Amino acid sequence: MKKRDNVLFMTPLMTVLLNLLIIYIAFMVCRIVFMWYNWDVYRGNLDWPLIWNMFKGSLKFDTAGIMYLTVLYFVLTMFPLHWKENVTYYRIVKIILIVFVSAGIAANLIDTVYFPFTGCRSTLNVFAEFKNESGGQMRTIMLNGILDNWYLVVLFIAMVWVLCRVIRTPQVIEYNKLWMYYVVKTCCLLLFMFLSVVGIRGGVSTSIRPITMSNAYQYADRPADAAAILNTPFCAIRTAGRVRIQVPDYYSQEELEEIYSPVIMPDSTANFTPKNVVILILESFGGEYVGFMNKGLEGTHDCTPFLDSLMEKSLTFEYSMANGRKSIDAPPSVLSGIPMLKDHFVLTTTMMSKEVSGLAEELDRKGYYSAFFHGADNQSMGFQSYSRAIGYKDYFGMDEFDADPRFGGHSMFDGVWAIWDEEFLQFMCAKMETFSEPFVATVFTATSHHPFNIPDRYKDIYPPEPNLDMYHCIRYSDNALRLFFEEASRQPWFSNTLFVLCADHTNQSEHPAYQSDYGQFRIPIIFYDPSGDIAGHRDCLAQQSDILPSVLGYLGYDKPFISFGQNLFNTPDEETWNANYQNGMYMYYKGDWMVKFDGEEQAGLYAFRKDPALKQNLKGTQTEIEENMIKELKALIQQYLEHMTTKELVINPESDQ
Repeated sequence: MKKRDNVLFMTPLMTVLLNLLIIYIAFMVCRIVFMWYNWDVYRGNLDWPLIWNMFKGSLKFDTAGIMYLTVLYFVLTMFPLHWKENVTYYRIVKIILIVFVSAGIAANLIDTVYFPFTGCRSTLNVFAEFKNESGGQMRTIMLNGILDNWYLVVLFIAMVWVLCRVIRTPQVIEYNKLWMYYVVKTCCLLLFMFLSVVGIRGGVSTSIRPITMSNAYQYADRPADAAAILNTPFCAIRTAGRVRIQVPDYYSQEELEEIYSPVIMPDSTANFTPKNVVILILESFGGEYVGFMNKGLEGTHDCTPFLDSLMEKSLTFEYSMANGRKSIDAPPSVLSGIPMLKDHFVLTTTMMSKEVSGLAEELDRKGYYSAFFHGADNQSMGFQSYSRAIGYKDYFGMDEFDADPRFGGHSMFDGVWAIWDEEFLQFMCAKMETFSEPFVATVFTATSHHPFNIPDRYKDIYPPEPNLDMYHCIRYSDNALRLFFEEASRQPWFSNTLFVLCADHTNQSEHPAYQSDYGQFRIPIIFYDPSGDIAGHRDCLAQQSDILPSVLGYLGYDKPFISFGQNLFNTPDEETWNANYQNGMYMYYKGDWMVKFDGEEQAGLYAFRKDPALKQNLKGTQTEIEENMIKELKALIQQYLEHMTTKELVINPESDQ
């Protein structure tokens, strides 16, 4: 090989560095677009110190994400093999780099649109959520998403075009001595592999563990700010393949059982009352839209006049919260008392491979009939398989609705997700009239969801509102609930029924009080008995996973079962607690306080009642309270992960008497 000057000697190294700079800029453009698209979440909350912290944090996570995407490029470019040194080879390597980087850009831009519905960056779990949707349905959803956000598609095409123009290929360098080529290339390869490992880990020190999504909270307190710091390729790749869960050993088994046990023992004095149970899981009915939950809070929109009126004569809770942020998180929490306290444990193969109990199976031992209703395709979200796994005898979905001509059949399909709420809830009422008592029936509504469509006949009654697209959908679904209860109240089973209503998760938000780690989980949880036996508003905590033990406790159920919740009917206000998990961070509420914990270290303490926006981190100011709460949370985490991996999730009774 012929010897070139020193400038050409550095060309491959300089080309790689220049290309990395271009990719960093592309990721930063995606971040700016992310914040612009979701500006309502960031408006009024940014200042220069926070922006600087977010910038520093974003560089760390972008480095990790970019290293994941470009490691193959490094290897192909620097691998010491002199036969590959030709223009064609490096053009192919350029194409490979552009494909990987374009995929990362696409993931970031798609998450820009998805973020308002989840409040966090997406992991590979998003595919688990939608894997059961039909191909035609997913094509419709994707097409609608593209049409609604065409400008992001244009931006993506433009960014890929720019990448094709500005990504450089190295010049082919010739050496007089072949051994020099191999020495230089080997050193460059080792250097870049070292830098890749450092970038993915998040630092050089051996004391630094590989960064996770929860490390974003080192640079910001709010989940929205953490999401802006993160990038979707990092979150997706970092959580890929996490089937094997490491169970912590915070405590010995003896200590663990003393601190917390998920085994709920029956009240020895209780007498079982065979009331019917109807559970309504309301799609996206976040607390921000519910007037009853926002009395005196200016700037909120009351979209639920009927639900407000029902709550006035029901048992409600001041601090009621969801356990998760996605639809598939809700059924395990509500019906099995199993909250989403770790990724990959929501209607996934891991969970479905274990025997899981639930409300229907427990009440089956008392002679109850059970049915689950959901107006989407029968395979949607995995609800049908999950409901059967936990004991529901029948499932009524779109197939069964279409077969019943009384309510319009498939003409009532919203064109994207499911049957309109009004018609499907009326269908449910008609079915329940045929059920033998006692029965337990559960419905998961669907209309109050992106793309925010409602039936044409209601578009003048509930027109789109400029603040949030969600508002008019919630108004429509609230009216569908009103019509459901009107019809149900005329049926003979109504007066002997306990109704439980809750949202599956929150959704779009414009009020700062609902954009913190606390506010993003606030939902209504309602217990309504037409007999009037229970009513009132308690100044305590409540969560979705409390519904199973509370319903069974209210009925006087006399068998033990497993639930990661509490019976709200016999738990004093000061002893109630909540737990949820997001972006790799556990949040545990009790009394006036909320602690954040990443599984190893406490990350914060907040007086959430006085500071719902969680602006002031009081870590270290309440030592005894913090120690007790972390102790309880560790026990909850250890019990949860042990039961989800090695221990049982059911207690098989010795007899079914």
